[in-house]
Amino acid sequence: MTPSTQADTGRLAPDEAGIAQAASRLAAGGLVAFPTETVYGLGADGRDGRAVAALYAAKGRPSFNPLIAHVAGMDAARAEGVFAPVAMRLAEAFWPGPLTLVVPRQADGTVCDLARAGLDSVGLRMPSHPVARDLLRRAGFPVVAPSANLSGRISPTSPEDVLADLDGIIDAVVMGGRTEVGVESTIVAILDGEPSLLRPGGVPREAIEALLGRPLASGRDAGETPIAPGALLSHYAPRATVRLEAKVIRPGEAALLFGSVPPAGLEVAAASRDLSPGGDLAEAAANLFGHLRALDASGATSIAVVPIPDHGLGEAINDRLRRAAAER
Repeated sequence: MTPSTQADTGRLAPDEAGIAQAASRLAAGGLVAFPTETVYGLGADGRDGRAVAALYAAKGRPSFNPLIAHVAGMDAARAEGVFAPVAMRLAEAFWPGPLTLVVPRQADGTVCDLARAGLDSVGLRMPSHPVARDLLRRAGFPVVAPSANLSGRISPTSPEDVLADLDGIIDAVVMGGRTEVGVESTIVAILDGEPSLLRPGGVPREAIEALLGRPLASGRDAGETPIAPGALLSHYAPRATVRLEAKVIRPGEAALLFGSVPPAGLEVAAASRDLSPGGDLAEAAANLFGHLRALDASGATSIAVVPIPDHGLGEAINDRLRRAAAER
């Protein structure tokens, strides 16, 4: 199902058969809402850029904030992120539970570029809700899951809340009853050895500080690069300058393309990548960060970006590109 598909959203029982069906739909690239102990999350396969792009579109007014990847256990978490000793202390104390840890990503981690917003960090959480844990074990891969509501709406704490916003837009919802905590997870970043609180939530600051024996730095102390939901939107800034709305490629530039019609001068480009030869904005969103990185690695001093439609996911793609092109 895609966000434009007008079909009934499946209602799945929170039993073995329903959870197996939910995991199967996620593995096929679908969108499935499920309960956690905080709020209902809208799940997608965190490895699949197309599924993540569909998730952004389903929530409406998409922006490429980093998403939290939910995992079933510590082995799965360590396969995706690098855990310094202080991160391990926090995980051992508060997982499973409503705490998200933002850590450096593993070089061979599977959470896709789009889900990480192109960053070298990853937000990880091990929920305690039994339905969520069973679903993650059954799926066997990281599931990104922002709140299962339209952008700007109140976060959902029941399946009825989810359906009020997303019925007919997503594939299924696991009918797991009302959630317990009702507010999103606390987010703590551990990227340079010093934990920083990026978002208050289900685990109180005081409990974390009591464990660590020192105050948490505030999110504002975490630097200007936003690294998680609840922080400022980050952008991937290439070394090369970025030139937008390019109709002609200049000699030596790298070219970021969209659609099947090549721009003038493409033959003199130092390198080129096409976000979507067929003009599919979901495919373009999934490829955006990887293609920018590849063109930056070409050694070109400028990346020329052809015009990209500014509707649907195109709005978020263009926002990201404008940030990459900003003076710095």
